[in-house]
Amino acid sequence: MAGDFVLRMRRDLDGALERPRWPDGVVLQTLPVKPEKALLKAAHAVLTPNYWEGGGGAPIFPRWWKALRHDEEFDPALFFLAMDSEGVAGLAQCWTSAFVKDLAVAPRLRRKGLGRALMFAAFEAFTQRGAAHVDLKVREDNVPAIALYKSLGMRTIERIPA
Repeated sequence: MAGDFVLRMRRDLDGALERPRWPDGVVLQTLPVKPEKALLKAAHAVLTPNYWEGGGGAPIFPRWWKALRHDEEFDPALFFLAMDSEGVAGLAQCWTSAFVKDLAVAPRLRRKGLGRALMFAAFEAFTQRGAAHVDLKVREDNVPAIALYKSLGMRTIERIPA
């Protein structure tokens, strides 16, 4: 079954990058070094339903934040938050190894280019850090996400049993 596999996808960073185009009213920020608990909970609230819709599951808030902040690849400068008048509209949480760990968009801003903009912000950050490519993993049955990643110039480099 397709859901039994994960695809590792890659975007090489050797060419020109599209600049992120943010939906009206959305601004980008990175996670502060000492973030407020309310901001973290808002980010987690956007992330959680995206996990379930993508075929996975997210740990409860305290476990999620503890695991994240203690991971050796965690850098708050690589935790991109798209903010609008309602709060966290989307996020891209990346590891220092040029890996996009999580991409999530709040339902109110889906299909408006926010996921695309967040990914291009991540590509831009890793280009500035000298990375040759950016990778991510996605469940093989998450067709909408795969379509987005392919439209960004990503390609499958590995198919892994889930």
